[in-house]
Amino acid sequence: MNRKALASAAMLGIAAVALAGCSAPAADDGPVTITYSNFISNGGNEDNLAKIVDAFEKANPDITVDVTTLPYADYGTALQTDLAAGTQADVFDIDGVSNYGPLVENGVLAPIDGVDTSVYNSGLVEQYATDGTQYALPTSFSDVVLYYNKDLFDAAGVDYPTADWTWADETAAAEKITDAAAGVWGDHQPVTYNEYYKVLVQNGESFLNADGTKVAFNTPGGIEAAHWLVDKSGTTMPTIEQGQGTADFDTNLFKDGKLGMLHTGIWVFGAFADTPANWDIAVEPGNGTTANAVFSNAVGVSATSKHIEAATKWAEFLSSSDDEVNVRLDAGWELPTIADTAKLNTYLEKGKPDNRQAVFDAAENVAPAPSIGANQSEMQDIITGELIEAQAGRETVEQALTNAETKINALLKG
Repeated sequence: MNRKALASAAMLGIAAVALAGCSAPAADDGPVTITYSNFISNGGNEDNLAKIVDAFEKANPDITVDVTTLPYADYGTALQTDLAAGTQADVFDIDGVSNYGPLVENGVLAPIDGVDTSVYNSGLVEQYATDGTQYALPTSFSDVVLYYNKDLFDAAGVDYPTADWTWADETAAAEKITDAAAGVWGDHQPVTYNEYYKVLVQNGESFLNADGTKVAFNTPGGIEAAHWLVDKSGTTMPTIEQGQGTADFDTNLFKDGKLGMLHTGIWVFGAFADTPANWDIAVEPGNGTTANAVFSNAVGVSATSKHIEAATKWAEFLSSSDDEVNVRLDAGWELPTIADTAKLNTYLEKGKPDNRQAVFDAAENVAPAPSIGANQSEMQDIITGELIEAQAGRETVEQALTNAETKINALLKG
């Protein structure tokens, strides 16, 4: 899945939602129907979601779940419209931590009460708590790992990546694998916001200062991190002119056996299932710090729901029940966020890639995604745009970060 965030939790219209006059709903008495709006099942997992709904309704015969599934690209706009009109579902998907914050700030989410949060991966569930109160539950996660083509490593006489690798090790391997004349490249890492905030942490830096009022990336370490992304272009990675950055360019290059290493998410396992090359994955190298981009979806209960008790039961079931875990693992539908690794063993035994343990190892060291509220999408576009200007040679890396610093600080001032 392409994890470009939805328009910052559709949050421009959220402040208009009037919640102050809402009284606490009474406990549900008798059969109820709750509504659930989602994007997680769109595009092939609708039947898998239906299996979870059926299991929930069987376990809770007095509760019916009315599901609305929307395309990922349309979900943010639909949520904004519903929130502005007060017609949001009882339970709805939340696309990651960046979109969670504004929902809490504007009183849209009901506190999640009576749920044992210890059953969840602590690093994931804690991201959806604010000031000691749980406002959402993580439903699934995926992360970014380092894919590598064993055949190209063998041909170049290079050892496979290990957990001890650093940026220097990756560069050395990529240089030995690269044969531009033959169309073989050693490495590919997107030049984007999502990659930049992560490599900042890998280099011991941060995107924002401690109180979130200014950017903190325009430092020697931040410049070094930007060079790590940009300087691959034309050396160990194709240039923009050669197709880098276009849709599916990197995955097709890897499938064609022309790419030694690829930084991307576990969501492309399926796309590589029939790839002839012998490949595997490892945790991404850092430059002094191990940090990984971990993307999660979550589910929240509307503060205006008339059936908060039933809605909370559904949110809990959808995010942590054995039925949900088994359906996800059987389908390869992202990963459940539970803490009990014994229940996840079947995932480790599903075959290629062999080192599926790297998926869980990567989730142990999360690079926190910066969140600035309503201007989130604009902030992300600024960073990506400036880094691409540097990649294209129209600016230096130093100029790009200075420009980004000025623009984003202006956003932060409101």
